[in-house]
Amino acid sequence: MTGKCECGCGADTGFQAPLKAVNFLRAHAHGAAQTVALAWEREDGYVCRYDVTLPKRIHPAMLPGVRHLVERVAKFVLWSAGGWKLHLAGPDEIVKPLARAYSKKGARAFDFNFFSDLYARPVETAVVPLKKMPETNEREVVVKNHIDGNRIGFDLGASDFKISALKRGKVVFSKEFPWDPRNQPDPEYHYEKLSAGLEEAALALGGKVDAIGGSTAGTLEGKRLGPASLIRAVLEKAPEKKEMARGIFERIEEEWQCPFEVFNDGDVTALAGAISMKRTGILGIAMGSSEAAGYINPKGALTGRISELAFAPVDLNPNAAKDEWSGDAGVGAMYFSQQAVDHLARQFGMKFPKAMKLPERLKVVQAAMEKREELALRVYLMIGRYLANAAAWYHEFYDYSNLMILGRVTSGFGGDIILNTARMGLEAVDPSLAEQIDIFMPDEKARRLGQSVAAAQIPSI
Repeated sequence: MTGKCECGCGADTGFQAPLKAVNFLRAHAHGAAQTVALAWEREDGYVCRYDVTLPKRIHPAMLPGVRHLVERVAKFVLWSAGGWKLHLAGPDEIVKPLARAYSKKGARAFDFNFFSDLYARPVETAVVPLKKMPETNEREVVVKNHIDGNRIGFDLGASDFKISALKRGKVVFSKEFPWDPRNQPDPEYHYEKLSAGLEEAALALGGKVDAIGGSTAGTLEGKRLGPASLIRAVLEKAPEKKEMARGIFERIEEEWQCPFEVFNDGDVTALAGAISMKRTGILGIAMGSSEAAGYINPKGALTGRISELAFAPVDLNPNAAKDEWSGDAGVGAMYFSQQAVDHLARQFGMKFPKAMKLPERLKVVQAAMEKREELALRVYLMIGRYLANAAAWYHEFYDYSNLMILGRVTSGFGGDIILNTARMGLEAVDPSLAEQIDIFMPDEKARRLGQSVAAAQIPSI
C-alpha cells in the first residue's frame, strides 16, 4: 500500500505497510529460502524472537530495502518487548549493519541510550549462527482484580491524571487533575501534584486507605519509572535529579505504608477490558497524547513486555512524519495519537494558532467532525486505514483476538469512523485475520471502569 490513499481523500501519504513487504519476501522465497533471525533478550532471560524469511538470492537492487525492513522489524520487537541484548543470525550484509546501528553513535542511538538507561547496562549485540539463536521465552503473570477494603487508583497521563477511590468495589470519588509534567524539570512538581490528588481521594474514604494501584504512561522497571515523556524535562534539563524522578512511586509507597502496585498504562487498559468485558487475548491501544499499548495474552496473563508501541514502526516510508522525541520516522505515535490528528489535519488544510497545544487542536478537529466537515472526516478515515494495517502488523508480534481502541482521539463521531474504517480495512488487508480479530471500543461498562478504577483493583490487601 503506497502512494495515493484509497479512502477517497486524495492524500499522497506514501504509506508503506511493513507486513506487505514481509509477505512479499515470504511469497518469493519458495523452497529455497534463507532466514534472518533476531531476538531481544531482557531481564531474567526473557526473550522475544522474530524470523524474517528471505529468498535464497537477493538482487543487489533489493538489498537496501531488505536491510531497511529487517531494521524496522528489529526496532518493533525492541519497543514491543524490551531488551538489553540483540541476538542476530543471517547473511552478514544484512545483520552486521544492523548490529552497528545499535551503538552509542549508530543510527539507533536513541534506542541504545533509552534501553541502556532503562536496564542500567549498555545495550549489546551478538551475531551468532542460526542454531545458537535463543527461542522466545515470555513471562506470564496472572493478575486478579480485588474489590475488598478502601482502595485508591491513579492513572497518569501527559496532560492530566485521574484518581478514583473505591470502598468495597464501589466508586466513591473520581476526579481529573490537569498538569504539565513533560515541561517540569523538578521532580518535586510530579510528586506534589500526585500526592495532593491522593490526599483528596483519601478524604473521600474517611482517611483510611488499604491499597493503592497505579497506571502510568512510560516504561517501568519494577516500581521505578524508566525513561518516559512524563519526566522528559527532568532527564534533559536536570539529569542530576533523574534518580529522584524515577523513584517517585517508591517514595509514595513508603509514605502511605499500604500495598502498592503500579503498571504501564497500556497494560492497565487491557486489564480494564479483560475485567469488564470478560475477554482475554486483548491488545489495547489508547490514542491519547501519544500511543499507549497493553497486552493480556490468551491465558489472561500479563507478559512483562513494555509495549511502547508509540516508538514501534508501522510505516516503512523513510520520509514519513517523524516523532519529535526519538526523531524516527513512521512510528506509532505519529499515526495513533493527538500528534497524528494534528499532523493529518494540517496536511489536509486545517489551520491552528501556533500557540495552540495538541489537546486543544484535537478538540477543534472533534468539533468539526461533529459538524461532519470534510477535512475532519479525512483525518479520521486516514487513522482508520492506518489502524487496519497496524492490526495485521501487530498480530505478527502479539497473539491476540481482540483489538480494543480507546483514548481521547476515539471520542465522539470520529471514533466511530476510525472503528468502522479499520474493520473494513482489515477485511481488505487480510480477510482471514478479519475473521479472527474483533476490533472494538469499550462498552459503557468498561468506560465507567476506567484505568484508575482498574488499577485500584490490582493490589492484594
